[in-house]
Amino acid sequence: QLELVESGGDLVQPGGSLRLSCAGSGLTLDYYAIGWFRQAPGKEREGVSCISSSGESTTDFVKGRFTISRDNAKNTVYLQMNSLKPEDTAVYYCAAGFGCGAPPGYWGQGTQVTVSS
Repeated sequence: QLELVESGGDLVQPGGSLRLSCAGSGLTLDYYAIGWFRQAPGKEREGVSCISSSGESTTDFVKGRFTISRDNAKNTVYLQMNSLKPEDTAVYYCAAGFGCGAPPGYWGQGTQVTVSS
């Protein structure tokens, strides 16, 4: 079975940090662009960051706070999140596709990030 598995979500105080992981199971992530998305309650899903198969990354509105990286040896993509704010609270999903901006073909089940004091 081909799937993506996210982990690392937690409850954290404002200003804190978390590192999310996206691991491939039955899926070699080297060949794919991997994107992180998030969806907060009552809001539409939005893209957070993406890293291409060659390692080029894009980070949208969270530039300077979030960093995406990949470790092909571990078949894992990470999202390092620093200076977290309450508005970062959401379910975070990773997805695999054939390019950043291309429709993802695989989605993970999501991991909850809650930023609250």
